[in-house]
Formats: sequence, C-alpha cells, structure tokens
Amino acid sequence: MSTQKQLIFLGAPGSGKGTQANTLVKNYSYKHVSTGDLLRSEIAKGSTLGAKVKGIMDSGNLVDDNTVLELLKANCNVSAGKYIFDGFPRTLNQAVLLDRELLSSSSSVAIYFKIDLTALMQRAINRRVAPKSGMIYNLLSKPPKVAGVCDVSGEPLVHRKDDQEDVVKIRIDVFKNTIGELEKYYSEKGILRVVDASKDESTLKNEILKIIA
Repeated sequence: MSTQKQLIFLGAPGSGKGTQANTLVKNYSYKHVSTGDLLRSEIAKGSTLGAKVKGIMDSGNLVDDNTVLELLKANCNVSAGKYIFDGFPRTLNQAVLLDRELLSSSSSVAIYFKIDLTALMQRAINRRVAPKSGMIYNLLSKPPKVAGVCDVSGEPLVHRKDDQEDVVKIRIDVFKNTIGELEKYYSEKGILRVVDASKDESTLKNEILKIIA
C-alpha cells in the first residue's frame, strides 16, 4: 500500500465502516478520523480552538461545519499521511468543504457501504463493543466466545447508547435523507466506489483493499 489515497467512508450506522477502518489502521498505516474524538481531544488540550468548541457544545449547539473543518485541518496532515474520514461528511455542504479545504491536492476515494436498511437495523442493535481493545462484535453474526466478554482483552462488552433501537432508527432516517446527494456528488467526481456491506468481514476487506491498491 504505497499510495496516499485519502478515504471517505459513507454508510449508515452499523454498516461495518468501523470494523474495516480498524483493519486499515492496524495493518496499512491509515489514521481513523472521528470528529467526535477530535472534538473531545481538542477540548482536553485546552487549546484556543478547544475553548471555542467547548463554548459551542456547552451552549447545547452543534459544532458548525466551518469549525469542524478548522479542527480537521489542525489535526490532519494529508500531505504526510493516509486518513479515513468516517462520519464526516454527512451532508453535501460538508463534502464540498472537505474537498475544498483539506483534500484539494490529494487523491481520494469515497467508499459507500451499501446495505439493506432493515437488515442493518438488526445488525446495529445487536452490536457490542470492547472500548479498550477496539474489538466489535455482533450477537447474531460474530458473537464473543464468552457472552458479554471480549475475546482479546477479557473486558466487559458495551451496548452503546447509539446502538439502542430507538436511536438507531433516528440515525438511519437522517442517513436516508442525506445519502442521495452525497452519492451523486462523489459519483459525478468519479471517485465513488460502492461495496455490498452485507458480505462477510473478510470478503469486504479484500474488496476494499482492491479499491485502494
């Protein structure tokens, strides 16, 4: 993997983006960009940008797109590293800003993890995560060897709040309202690749490796 392709992962919550991102981070020198993690980290640093972000969040407001871009630019050196943007962009405006402000001189590819949304609901609500090891399980398709315990670290598995059924439904509805314009935008740029996210983890990994080779 000598290329410096920046990756944009598109897909509904629970479509397998996180699992595939973990593989690329561990084995192929990618950095996984989670805007939520970056926001918390910047606040913890006590930087000027962190103080700005904290003020917005403390007031109960969503962090605006331009501030998120400022955060990404402060933490991502795309000329020297390979990144996976997951969870951003979520809207057409964010996609345009990301291209203009951060990826204008980079080679990038958008990978859309396409899956039946009814099946996805079942996958999401059965997902369990191990916070320390980063392992992701599914009670239906990839259960841990011992119920409720991570195979790797032995830590208790967590059912995240955003994997609760009512929350998942809201997130999927939001996704359905925005994915069309993102799909069209990246398709017109000629950098959209669609993968069948219902396939097993290993098959999906090999498809993604072919895309980014």
